[in-house]
Amino acid sequence: MDTKTAIGSALIPQALRAGARYQCSVLSTPPATSTPANPVSPATHGGGMSRTERIVNIAGVLLPFVGFVVAVTLLWGRGVDAIDLAILVAMYIPVGFGVTIGYHRMLTHRSFQTYKPIEYGFAVLGSMALQGSVLDWVADHRKHHAHTDEEGDPHSPHVGHGSGLRGLWHAHTGWLFETHGQADWKRYARDLYEDRGMRRITRLFPLLALYSLMIPAALGWLLHGSLSGALTGFIWGGLVRVFFLHHVTWSINSICHFFGRRRFETDDRSTNVAWLALLSFGEAWHHNHHAFPRSAAHGLRWWEIDISRTMIGVMERLGLAWNVVRISTERQREKTVTAT
Repeated sequence: MDTKTAIGSALIPQALRAGARYQCSVLSTPPATSTPANPVSPATHGGGMSRTERIVNIAGVLLPFVGFVVAVTLLWGRGVDAIDLAILVAMYIPVGFGVTIGYHRMLTHRSFQTYKPIEYGFAVLGSMALQGSVLDWVADHRKHHAHTDEEGDPHSPHVGHGSGLRGLWHAHTGWLFETHGQADWKRYARDLYEDRGMRRITRLFPLLALYSLMIPAALGWLLHGSLSGALTGFIWGGLVRVFFLHHVTWSINSICHFFGRRRFETDDRSTNVAWLALLSFGEAWHHNHHAFPRSAAHGLRWWEIDISRTMIGVMERLGLAWNVVRISTERQREKTVTAT
């Protein structure tokens, strides 16, 4: 088995639904991947989360939280300035796109095509979000779509762990210590598993995670010109940025399957949560996404803020993206039930 070390969570935000549950008949081309006729046993991943994986995931949850607490203390004592906040934003945006555009829309759902070096670049950025390796993230997410809110869903708030707060805890964080990174790569992410470059990026995940924390520290040292600047860069651009991006991503798993609005006919409990849309770069239009999983746009109305959709459009105009999957107004109307 390739080296797999998982830190943090998975999002997003997922497997292409099989049979009657797959809801993308609008497309003229089939999904890029599907579950093999004779799927490989999940034993490929050792039959469950190892103690080492669980410890690493606990550390991946707790360390950013500790960094956030320290950052709040510094903020209270005015131990932060515009440079530190600029480093946070400069890290949050590209790494966030690595998850939303790269891991999710491009690699999990094949919502558009691009050049192989760009695919690898997004996979590297997604790895730096500390939400797991590219193979783990994609396999978990495709499995989520194959079993949404049913037995087998890695992080549903409605199945296996009770309802209410217990279910929300499992979907938001608890699943990281039980099912995160356990989906079978050969079954749910065979296309990436057979890509030598993606396997290499997966093996490099621990190193990329380290770079994700060291780069903001280096920027802090360069811009502040001191070791204390390196420390605040590490805290704000590293730990605090990871903390924010983790919880935004985990909120898609939990809040966007519990609270919010629905307007399409789907056989799950996904919802749209408008107030999360900006920070999640459009991922919070999660009900739209479950209605049309391969759509490159999750915000389907003009006022539904979706920065990832905008960036994919820019890439398309620059000739860096093609075969962008769009859902027609007629198809949306066919699936619309009511605005609730």
